[in-house]
Amino acid sequence: MSIHRRSSLFFAFLLGAVLLAAGGFGYWKSTLSRLPEGLYVGNGRLEATEVQIASKTAGRLAEVLVDEGDKVTKGQLLARMDTRTLEAQRNQAEAEVIRARENLNAAQANVQLRQSEQRLAHQELSRSQELFKRGFSSGQTIDQQQSRFETSNAAVTAARAQVSAVGAAIGAAQAQVAQLTNEIDDSSLRAPIDGVIQLRMAEPGEVLGAGGRVLLLIDPNDQYMNLYLATSVVGRLAVGDEARILLDALPGQPLPAKISFVAAKSQFTPKEVETRDERQKLVFRVKLRLTQPSSVPQAKPGMPGNGYVRTAPIGWPANLQ
Repeated sequence: MSIHRRSSLFFAFLLGAVLLAAGGFGYWKSTLSRLPEGLYVGNGRLEATEVQIASKTAGRLAEVLVDEGDKVTKGQLLARMDTRTLEAQRNQAEAEVIRARENLNAAQANVQLRQSEQRLAHQELSRSQELFKRGFSSGQTIDQQQSRFETSNAAVTAARAQVSAVGAAIGAAQAQVAQLTNEIDDSSLRAPIDGVIQLRMAEPGEVLGAGGRVLLLIDPNDQYMNLYLATSVVGRLAVGDEARILLDALPGQPLPAKISFVAAKSQFTPKEVETRDERQKLVFRVKLRLTQPSSVPQAKPGMPGNGYVRTAPIGWPANLQ
């Protein structure tokens, strides 16, 4: 046999071996990727609860006390709006309260004076009526005393109305003080939950409108992944069922999770799904919430991966245990 023929046979044998190995490897990979009966997978991204820290009213941002990545606790002061104008308005409203109270004292004193005049007019009218009965007083005198008494009654009514008006003015001024105090308190932006500062979106000196965003806060203890599964799968799932999340960045660390939400209404698959054919399918949203998010700090919101659910009482595969 010639050297050329032997070389051709060797290369043919080598090519056949390579093809056979590739086929065997492909079959082995397909058996690994094939899920057991009752186990289903969907893709998604790890997400976390987000809270926008924003200004309630328009104003200038005076101070930001935290940076991106800082851990904060509930109630911690994160930023402050400029409150100098509000404080000046509150001082003015407090002065109005003091002045209204002084006016109330004067109005109450006036009521006492008018009541004293009323009693005197009533006494004089009574004496004139008694004298008239004895013939020592004229009808004209009675009429004059009656008119004076009615005038004193009207004066008492007016004085009491003035007291009520001043009391209302005090209430309005106090309400203004309370409103401005609340606005000043709302200008101190505090953390509503324990979390981590994800984004710092404004800097001191910037003028923000009502609802202007200053910080983005996330809760690392509330992380989840949304899956979109077919009706045939969702119909056999229940809230509380165990699940697993396997992130692309952490392929060897399956994260234990539970189903925390199953949509009651179907929807078209969201646009972030890769192919158009899949987006046309009607699916149900299923939320998987991590049960121990603090145990794997490397898991970060935004990381892509797969979520696994079971519709039958089977054990988890080795790579998901």
